[in-house]
Amino acid sequence: MRILPSSTLTGEANLLVCPNVDSVNIAYNLLKTAAGGNVAVGPFLLGCNAPVHILTSSSTVRRIVNMTAMTVVDVNTPR
Repeated sequence: MRILPSSTLTGEANLLVCPNVDSVNIAYNLLKTAAGGNVAVGPFLLGCNAPVHILTSSSTVRRIVNMTAMTVVDVNTPR
């Protein structure tokens, strides 16, 4: 809060900033593998007022179902 005292953000950040798409893909696959089960849900982009869930055209049925479940949870979680 030292940098921007008027910010409403609290807690620790959970964010990776990568210089290009290649490094993003490497980081994503490393985290997916490290999490176990080789299952990933994401990526997520947080907007100003609501989360945005992104699926690529190469998404598997399992990923679509997982993302749909996360979206339902987000929609039903009061803000």
